Amino acid sequence: MVAMVFMREVLTADVDNAQLGIRLERILFFKQEMELSLIGLQNAGKTSLVNVIATGGYSEDMIPTVGFNMRKVTKGNVTIKLWDLGGQPRFRSMWERYCRAVSAIVYVVDAADNDNLSVSRRELHDLLSKSSLNGIPVLVLGNKIDKPEALSKEDLTEQMGLKSITDREVCCYMISCKNSTNIDAVIDWLVKHSKSKN
Repeated sequence: MVAMVFMREVLTADVDNAQLGIRLERILFFKQEMELSLIGLQNAGKTSLVNVIATGGYSEDMIPTVGFNMRKVTKGNVTIKLWDLGGQPRFRSMWERYCRAVSAIVYVVDAADNDNLSVSRRELHDLLSKSSLNGIPVLVLGNKIDKPEALSKEDLTEQMGLKSITDREVCCYMISCKNSTNIDAVIDWLVKHSKSKN
């Protein structure tokens, strides 16, 4: 509806053809940008996720992220700035700083690592308790579902305490970076949230 009203204004305004072309281009081909942070414990698959989203490629030989990496990825008319944050204990204190004012927080969990689920749950809930992050949507990704010991979505939701998070939108997908399972659904979610922020 807004585009229709704006189109009427563009077409009835006293403009030359060049200005009309510029206005139409802005309406039809506008770019959106979003910024998000990928966090989670070490070896959850954050950097693999960035690579799969950016290039469609997966590598078994990933070097753990030290500190953070930033990468820009364009999907359609959306440019996504991804902050890939290290998951080792010494880097977790940085998470809040890089999650402020982002469009969404993407929390990656190794769904096949039952030994560290309680730590992952605690880190997620501690992070979301920070007042500077109030209301920022969270996408929790249970990665490595290609492994036979991986939890189901229901079990991951329960063990991560996701239903107790009621002060923001929380969504959960089960993915495999290795097999590109549900990566398109993740990208669709991210694009949708870039539009809701603009």
